[in-house]
Amino acid sequence: MTKTRFMLLLWILVGVLLISITFAVMLGSVGITPRIIWEILFAKLGIPVETSASRAQAIIIWEIRLPRVLLAALVGASLAICGAAIQALVKNSIADPYILGVSSGASVGATAVILLGAFSALGMYALSLAAFLGAISAVAMVFLLARVNGRTSVIRLLLAGIAISMVFSAITNFMLMMSKQQGGIQAVMHWMLGSLAGAKWSNIAIPFGTLLVVFILLFMNYRQLNALLLGEESAGTLGVNIDRFRIFIIIFVSLLTGVVVAVSGSIGFVGLIIPHLVRMVVGSNYKYVLPTSALVGSIFLVWADMVARIVIAPEEMPIGIITAVCGGPFFIWMLRKRRYSFGEGE
Repeated sequence: MTKTRFMLLLWILVGVLLISITFAVMLGSVGITPRIIWEILFAKLGIPVETSASRAQAIIIWEIRLPRVLLAALVGASLAICGAAIQALVKNSIADPYILGVSSGASVGATAVILLGAFSALGMYALSLAAFLGAISAVAMVFLLARVNGRTSVIRLLLAGIAISMVFSAITNFMLMMSKQQGGIQAVMHWMLGSLAGAKWSNIAIPFGTLLVVFILLFMNYRQLNALLLGEESAGTLGVNIDRFRIFIIIFVSLLTGVVVAVSGSIGFVGLIIPHLVRMVVGSNYKYVLPTSALVGSIFLVWADMVARIVIAPEEMPIGIITAVCGGPFFIWMLRKRRYSFGEGE
């Protein structure tokens, strides 16, 4: 893909994302026009503009709907670039944070905070820290189990991911079984299915800052990610320190996944679907894959959240169910077509 075509694609995706955000904010029991949405947004940003919005509309847009939609966009972008990074690390397009046990590890940490009050001294940062520690523990175990004689087998990686996910899920279920807090149990169960209902401005700052830092770091190392696609031996001859770069990816992917899982719950398959679709359009160059995955991931989860809000209205379906309905068949299709490797199917 040429640079001109890539820039055109990015601008188109930015436009689609803005339209999707506007439409998502409009969606609800109270009808709101796009003009009112942007008038309130400009006013809140300090841009002088006359608005015909009522106080109730301003509260609904700014305090309720907009934080949720923006959080969906942040979580979608985060999971997409995490999936893309892990797929480069293992040189396989069926890997993602959900399949490799990162989400189940983060769930253990988050459940410990919700039910047991772990890291309570850290206040609002407790959930994110605990989810990160759980995520990095899970993915470290998976890679240790999958690595034999200095090589990482894809089959062993998937089997190790399944095994570690089951172990961490069992730990989470044990904490739920032993807990006497009915409200806490309901909160954990709702959280484990994935939900953006609790979105507010105060829990957007940490995911946004983490996404920005991790995206910049990964983008600065896109050449090393491209080298990994050639295999460990080829990457080593190109000057990539494989062991150190692997640790770099694991730490920052776990950090970002842990942070977004802490605020959104367990949302699977985004990191599997989006990078694969993106590579079908822009190729395997991570200079193009990372920013495109971030935008497409944002658009995808904004629309998934809209579906979750309307499919059984006035009730709300957990967003993790929507992504699983999309991701499960896609995963099966990839296996059936044997198009899951960057090279030949294994």
